[in-house]
Amino acid sequence: MKVKILFRAGVISALLATVPNLAMAADAKAVAATYANVAHAMYEDALITAGDLRAAVAKMIATPTDATLSGARSAWVRARAPYQQTEGLRFGNALVDDWEGKVNSWPLDEGLIDYVSSAYGSTSDANPAYTLNVIANSKLRIGASVVDASVIDKALLSGALHEALEVESNVATGYHAIEFLLWGQDLNGTGPGAGNRPASDFDLKNCSGGNCDRRAAYLTAATDLLVDDIKEMVIAWAPGGDARAAVMGKSEDQILATILTGLGSLSYGELAGERIKLGLILHDPEEEHDCFSDNTHNSHYYDQVGMIALYTGTYKRINGTVVKGPSLADVAAAKAADIKADVDAAMNATLAKMQIMKDTADSGRMAYDQMIGEGQTEGNKIIQDVVDALVAQTRSFEKLVAALNLKINVEGSDSLDNPSSIQ
Repeated sequence: MKVKILFRAGVISALLATVPNLAMAADAKAVAATYANVAHAMYEDALITAGDLRAAVAKMIATPTDATLSGARSAWVRARAPYQQTEGLRFGNALVDDWEGKVNSWPLDEGLIDYVSSAYGSTSDANPAYTLNVIANSKLRIGASVVDASVIDKALLSGALHEALEVESNVATGYHAIEFLLWGQDLNGTGPGAGNRPASDFDLKNCSGGNCDRRAAYLTAATDLLVDDIKEMVIAWAPGGDARAAVMGKSEDQILATILTGLGSLSYGELAGERIKLGLILHDPEEEHDCFSDNTHNSHYYDQVGMIALYTGTYKRINGTVVKGPSLADVAAAKAADIKADVDAAMNATLAKMQIMKDTADSGRMAYDQMIGEGQTEGNKIIQDVVDALVAQTRSFEKLVAALNLKINVEGSDSLDNPSSIQ
């Protein structure tokens, strides 16, 4: 599957080097306005591409063929790029972080949703709903309750199922539930190949896998819900929206701390630690973020693209227009020019390492899950280089925090802070 690359490392490196010095005008309130404008544009692009995904899914369900399934998968990959760029907004904005679980929770116990390989197992001490298989069962026992699942709709997915029993891996909604339905399980371990669900799993006349009508209903409901959920964030960051108001209502130091908290926490604990280093330590493809589609390299890459956009206050939209304004980079240029140079260099270095990872996967030579495989010396180094660059990037953010006399809390990760505890 070939998906158009929206950005290249060299292009963004040039952007970091040539952002105009708006330092005199870049007071924190102006920076907050740009930050909100960029967030709004990112979520609008995520909404547009989620709508395209919904249309491609509807086309596939109406006519389930290899071609229409491939089209829906390609639409899913395209939809991930703008969404992933929003992730630097998470940790500094409680409204975003509280909402994020509806659209991007992972990992998920796929037996909750549909049929799985016998190798998956039948029980889990941590999750009583491990093999609930909503698609195969019209009545579900969830704890002490019996749930009527005769109709699979948005209310069922978001209400009774998502994070059922307060188990985080009971992921019933969002990108990864849709991903599983489009690709199926990736049973290749750290060998080549992604999930290989047949289009006939949605074919009412020649059904494979059983319950094709309910599988189609689930996929339809999940894509409809994704559009609804992303629309919430578009509204929240629009003029008059709650997320925009929350940022604009902060003090100048709090505004800068909010931006740096998001960048630092995504760089370190979330991305370098939980999403990357953990899988590398365990050599476990189940710790791969987009594990069914083998799209993880793109998800990580666009996280970094988004962090650069939030730092520079410059975001290129999917239609080619650019949202731009006073930024954190401008504040750094005015108050800590030497530290800004360090941050710029670190972000460029991280993007360059991400680009190697992305190019390696996009070439078809080695997918991300192969790169983290045990004994895969070349691939392990590519991924470790990304981790090291993200950690160095975080240290540069911390220098900027100190130079601006701010205080932030950066999310940690045992994978980085206490790797000996990982089993």
